[in-house]
Amino acid sequence: MTDAERLLWSKLRQKQIKRSQFYRQRIIGDYIVDFYCPKRKLIIEVDGGQHYDDKVKARDRMRDDYMKGVGLETLRISDREVITNLNGVIEKIYEML
Repeated sequence: MTDAERLLWSKLRQKQIKRSQFYRQRIIGDYIVDFYCPKRKLIIEVDGGQHYDDKVKARDRMRDDYMKGVGLETLRISDREVITNLNGVIEKIYEML
């Protein structure tokens, strides 16, 4: 895990947000997602700088479309936002749950 993923995981683990269970590095279809809450059908992806490349953006859209097609919602958060605004990120997640 990256530093941002470790930081976010420290807030997601052990049902700290709305008593929702999250798992990390889960396989869904042909993909491995960063964090997954099956009860709320929510995926959280922490994106680093490489995700701003046009080719990677296109792959991310395909991945998000796949997840949507199987009934899952994806929340993408930049690693920078996790590090600089963790409380804001937690609030976003809280609202989605």
